[in-house]
Order: sequence, then C-alpha cells, then structure tokens
Amino acid sequence: SDLLAEVCRFANVLKDLGLERGDRVAIYMPMIPELPVAMLACTRIGVAHSVIFGGFSPDSIVDRCEDAEARAVITADGGYRRGVPSELKTNVDEALEIGASSVEHVVVVNRCNIEVQMREGRDFWWHELMGDASTECPAEPMDSEQLLYLLYTSGTTAKPKGIMHTTGGYLTQVTYT
Repeated sequence: SDLLAEVCRFANVLKDLGLERGDRVAIYMPMIPELPVAMLACTRIGVAHSVIFGGFSPDSIVDRCEDAEARAVITADGGYRRGVPSELKTNVDEALEIGASSVEHVVVVNRCNIEVQMREGRDFWWHELMGDASTECPAEPMDSEQLLYLLYTSGTTAKPKGIMHTTGGYLTQVTYT
C-alpha cells in the first residue's frame, strides 16, 4: 500500500505537469526507490517511459529523448558509482543545451546532495512536487496496443533503435514467464 500511495502521488505530479495518456518521458536515474515509482506512475496514467542508463553521455540522452519525443526527463542530482557520486542532472542540462527540444520539464530527485543548477519553470525537485500530491489516482484504462515503454538498443553499431513494448504484450509475457 505504501508503494501504491507513492505511485499515485507521482502519477498526480506528472498530470499536474500536463502529461497525459500517449505522452512520453525519459527516466535517467540511478537504482533508487524513486525509479520504479516513476515507471509505475507513468504506466498508471498511460504515459510511456524510456529508461536511459545512468552511465550514458549527454549525446545519448539527446538521441533517446528526440526519438521518443519525450516531454519530460525524470532524473536525480547524481548517483553513486563505486561509492563516488556521479552527476546526472548536469548531463541532462548539457543534453538539453544541445538538443531534445521536446523536453518541457525535468524532475530531479535529491540523491547525493550535489549542488545543481535548477532552471525556473523547467526544473523541479521531486520532494517538493510530491509534498502536496494526492495518494488517490485511478488507473487509466489502456488498450492492449497502448505503448507502455520504449527500450533502446545500445547504439554501438548505429543509431539506437527504440523497441516498442505495448501494455498487452508486456502483460502477456509476464504471465507466460
């Protein structure tokens, strides 16, 4: 029930940012509890997500955000790699400087207490947005062919290709497995 409450709160945050069924977001986060919360919140309201590996460069963020036409990026100030903070928000800022013009909002989890630049009107702290968000958010009914998430190839041999996973196809595979 605690997870459901957090998922509903963040789903309401996304809705308050203007995201709705059919939109897409990029998730560029470390392995922290907010990661599955963000993924499930997107799913709850029909917003497709694309997880971007936290070790990727700003160019990789641009490629994936532009291809997905992501309206938002969910990230953290940083993440720990081998016990040392690795900046993530800085990479997102650089990516948005060079491309990814579809991105309207950046939601940032304070993970490592790294001082980051926050652009007014675009960048928001996760904890501030979640403060007053309701824990009630009914799940959006989805068609089986509704896009659930995009999973990109590494792009080592060419431009990364987004593989589209649908709601029904994903649930069928989960049941089968």
